Amino acid sequence: MFDQKEGLDKAQVEGLRKAFDAFDTDKKGSISVDTLSTILRMMGVKVSEKNLMEIVAEVDEDGSGELEFEEFCALAAKFLIEEDEEALHKELKEAFRIYDKHGQGFITTGTLKEILKELDNRLTEEELDGIVDEVDEDGSGTLDFDEFVAMMAG
Repeated sequence: MFDQKEGLDKAQVEGLRKAFDAFDTDKKGSISVDTLSTILRMMGVKVSEKNLMEIVAEVDEDGSGELEFEEFCALAAKFLIEEDEEALHKELKEAFRIYDKHGQGFITTGTLKEILKELDNRLTEEELDGIVDEVDEDGSGTLDFDEFVAMMAG
């Protein structure tokens, strides 16, 4: 059965099960590529026929040309998780912009310490210094957006 390895939570899996069952009208336990195309269009996902076939080939583990529920979840996870990552990236960009008050493209390690203290006021000065040393690999005393994202994602 489905083992959550695609990174979906229980509610997402249940929602996908309902959608899958609704489109598996003859209850054969799989859906066709045409049905999948319809589902993706309904979700607002625009995908060319060529890309659709590439995606299906990637997740259709048994090569049946039909998608069983586990394969359907694997495919859906690609879209759901990508959207989550895009939203997270956007939020981090906004947070970075707020702390980069002068629009220089970086924040100082002092500002980073302030952010970290706000996130967890139990951090000691030594722990803060350790985090800063770890993320400011070049010792510049600043973090650019990519370093900030790596730290927040890590």
